[in-house]
Amino acid sequence: MQIGSRRCILNPVSGDGEHADYVPRLMEARGFEVYETRTAGDAVELGREAGRAEASEVAVCGGDGTVNEVVRGLDDAGHLGSVTLSVIPAGTANLLAGNVGVTDIEHGVEIADTGETRPVDVGVADDEPFLVSCIAGLPADASVSTPSALKKRFGTLAFLLTGAQETLRFDGLDIDIEAVGEDGPFTWSGTATCLLVGNARKFVAEGGQADMEDGLLDVAIVEQMPTGNLVAEAIGQRLLSLDTDGVTHVRADEITVDGHDETLTFSRDGELSTHETLSLSVRERALTLRVGAGYEPNPE
Repeated sequence: MQIGSRRCILNPVSGDGEHADYVPRLMEARGFEVYETRTAGDAVELGREAGRAEASEVAVCGGDGTVNEVVRGLDDAGHLGSVTLSVIPAGTANLLAGNVGVTDIEHGVEIADTGETRPVDVGVADDEPFLVSCIAGLPADASVSTPSALKKRFGTLAFLLTGAQETLRFDGLDIDIEAVGEDGPFTWSGTATCLLVGNARKFVAEGGQADMEDGLLDVAIVEQMPTGNLVAEAIGQRLLSLDTDGVTHVRADEITVDGHDETLTFSRDGELSTHETLSLSVRERALTLRVGAGYEPNPE
């Protein structure tokens, strides 16, 4: 493999798996060498290998979890700041692609070849990078118990269906939060239903794409509230897409979450991890990413 090469890392079992038959041909025709994952963790190692080979471009065909694994591998190899990354959405939710203007697989292939590049922020949670979001609480817990068949059928709303049942037995997060926000130091203590930290995605106001080039994470703290209110608001407002009582919002570049010696489950771009204390930060404009026409450098 020569320096300056283009690689496509493809997860053949993401989503419905139909892309595995034709995406390799499309990418090879555009000068990409295609590497397929076979088992769990392969995407991390393929990312490392691409980094060690000093690949100039890496396209990831899969879901948000596959993208996260490749990014971790590139980061492990010290190559994340030297590569141009693109995403071909073949997963269930495809949140990163949706937030950077990539509409479907064919569009992703085109963008990977000739799309505009932008320098975007990379979120970091205890030294592990993420691009979309890092969440704790009900959404993270519900994602653990949401069957894969339900995710395939209902996509991003699948966890809400399970969440309606999870809420009945979810005790909330007893947490302390310290942050360095855009307006200075910020602290919060109490019981929360969930903590939502977005890099590509924001969870309050009108929702949608966050500013990925401002060096800040969009943080929403959803206080514990009665079951009926939580489920109704989550389903009716599509994850706090409208201003909601009981939600604290701050934009920050450094965040520490302390669970009072209790283990907290976090979902980092769909990859689950547990922590008693988690530190989050931002690497400002640390990644070159290919984006579609729908991407907004300065979203409202």
